[in-house]
Amino acid sequence: MPTARIQQITIVGTGLIGGSFALAIKMHGFAGRVVGCDREPVLARAKAAGVIDEGVVDPVRATRGSQAVLLATPVGGILDLIERIGPTLAEGTLLTDVGSTKGEIAARAQAVFGSKAATRFLPGHPMAGKERSGIEQADADLFEDAVWLVTPLPGQDVEAGLSGECLELIRGIGARVVVLDLARHDRLCAWISHLPQMLSTALAATVVDELGDDPELLAIGGRALRETTRIASSPYSMWRDIALTNTKNIEEALVRLEQRLAHIRENLRTPELKTEFERGNQFRRRDAGAQTK
Repeated sequence: MPTARIQQITIVGTGLIGGSFALAIKMHGFAGRVVGCDREPVLARAKAAGVIDEGVVDPVRATRGSQAVLLATPVGGILDLIERIGPTLAEGTLLTDVGSTKGEIAARAQAVFGSKAATRFLPGHPMAGKERSGIEQADADLFEDAVWLVTPLPGQDVEAGLSGECLELIRGIGARVVVLDLARHDRLCAWISHLPQMLSTALAATVVDELGDDPELLAIGGRALRETTRIASSPYSMWRDIALTNTKNIEEALVRLEQRLAHIRENLRTPELKTEFERGNQFRRRDAGAQTK
């Protein structure tokens, strides 16, 4: 995946997403230099595993000489890093991110870069991951066939200049780039990602409270319980920032779900329960059909 201008990339946050991106571009032919930025022990493991070529703890120093900088930390870290390293970046360096919410991140980038934000910052969000984080979980195939959402700033042509080259790298690792409006991104992700996480967490916590001391719980725990609580092991450190930066949309989704659950509870003995199952079946059929296309 040769690129005209991107010869060095800095990845701030060499955990699951950042480490996987580094492995993926290397596997798909990126011949440039990959600099990692994280805590010293993480960088040591990343370098030993061949994920990065160099590790630098200080983010300002880590970005020197790079034409592209990927912020692969939780959302709160991304917000802080934009302010910290944004003003220090060379004029020809593109800053991009992998944050799961985009509204506050885009606003912070516009505040830091001002009128040049559309050429200096590319808001991104890969729809890929695992329940467990860390460099040990890094996987070069993580983004294969995954959607990589891009939410342009006002007046931004994401296919132009360094943004376009960055998207070439992303497509080169097997991801599908989808351009989405900022506000629509945060609302959709509240429903398709953030609500399922809160539901899984609530279900797992409730089961622990109600049946946690029951010795037969795990022995007879069925597939349905395991599948619906699978993502309950996701780290709070990441979801705290998502909840703080997409509160309104998540609240709205939770309220609608609470109303639906109350409706089901009130109709356990009526034909209305059949209607709810039919609507649920309808969504699953549509989802299965979309995945086969």
